Amino acid sequence: MSRTKILYVEDEPFLGKIVKESLESRQFEVRLVADGGQVMAAFEQFRPDACVLDVMLPHRDGFSLGEEIRQKYPAVPILFLTAKVQTEDVLQGFRSGGSDYVRKPFSMEELIVRLQNLLKISQLAVNSNPQDGIVIGQFRFFPNRSELRLGDAPPRLLSHRETELLLMLASPPNTNVARKDILDKLWGNDSFFNSRNLDVYISKLRDALRLREEAGVQLLTLKGVGYRLVC
Repeated sequence: MSRTKILYVEDEPFLGKIVKESLESRQFEVRLVADGGQVMAAFEQFRPDACVLDVMLPHRDGFSLGEEIRQKYPAVPILFLTAKVQTEDVLQGFRSGGSDYVRKPFSMEELIVRLQNLLKISQLAVNSNPQDGIVIGQFRFFPNRSELRLGDAPPRLLSHRETELLLMLASPPNTNVARKDILDKLWGNDSFFNSRNLDVYISKLRDALRLREEAGVQLLTLKGVGYRLVC
């Protein structure tokens, strides 16, 4: 049975060695890269299932790497490691294609749980029919390509986080999805900051699903419960 492959980018030798060995003890196959300038070549050769990227790297920073990886491989989860604690830094990580982030210093258990959550969401996308997509009313949703299509209109391109969220709500549609479950699975906890982020992404999805009124899709808020995608 093949092991899940993780591309881990970290320029601190001691931390890199500890994290690599810890991930390998959980049966991950890990490629450790210490130089930002070598990451894309390593990615093309290794073809990882997920990436763990430090932000501050020699020759090329993690955010620019995340943007390039996301453009070329939209389905690959990207987890940023950062010592930065400002909200704007975290938001920049998400704008750069990040699926999640972990602040340094971190516990290995937190890193592994967040990584496993991202991989579960990614696997749901892989298991969806890549040709037919997921039917949502008159829309077709293609998680592997992060696309939402309606008839012959140009596709609406979704961010990685929007894709993950819509996949949870649509698996299957017409089902209540608890707000706490979304926060735990996509962000790792239900803190106030993550809760506000979820509100933003719910608004973005509502906007995407209102491309045409006749599409017959509603994203309902269930007060005290969560959400329901009705179609």
